[in-house]
Amino acid sequence: MAEEDDEQEEQSEQPQRLFSLTEAERTRRELEPFLIEAIGARKKLGDLDQELMAVSTRILMMGGILVPYAKLAAKRMEHQGLTDVMKTNLEKILSTGCLIKDLDVGLLDFPSIIDNEEVYLCWKLGEDRIRYYHRPDEGYGGRKPLDPRDLGSGDQVQ
Repeated sequence: MAEEDDEQEEQSEQPQRLFSLTEAERTRRELEPFLIEAIGARKKLGDLDQELMAVSTRILMMGGILVPYAKLAAKRMEHQGLTDVMKTNLEKILSTGCLIKDLDVGLLDFPSIIDNEEVYLCWKLGEDRIRYYHRPDEGYGGRKPLDPRDLGSGDQVQ
């Protein structure tokens, strides 16, 4: 337990990486395939969890008779494989200093500085490039365009 506490303290004491827009964009392009694979694995895990829960419920309701052991073992192996894929991809993403804000939609934040203020350069899967930023206390809803030409119809420069 003491080793885990020491490891967590070391991780929290490490300075947060700050990205320039160029570095964030390069990192985003490198990470996109890992993000897509992690999202896919997570979705498959959700489907597999539902399937395994349904089998468990059927076994419970039937008193445990006729348990499909081979099928369950294969499903558990598939589950472990998907878990490993997701974990590996998430670790690759986090190791860059990038923050995963929402895995369901593929939302990544890159710590940065704009006008001497800490901000996150914000990108969501499906966007062609990093176009927005927000302060750490604002979150996704407080996104502002990096370039006024990126304003959407409902956006306004603050």
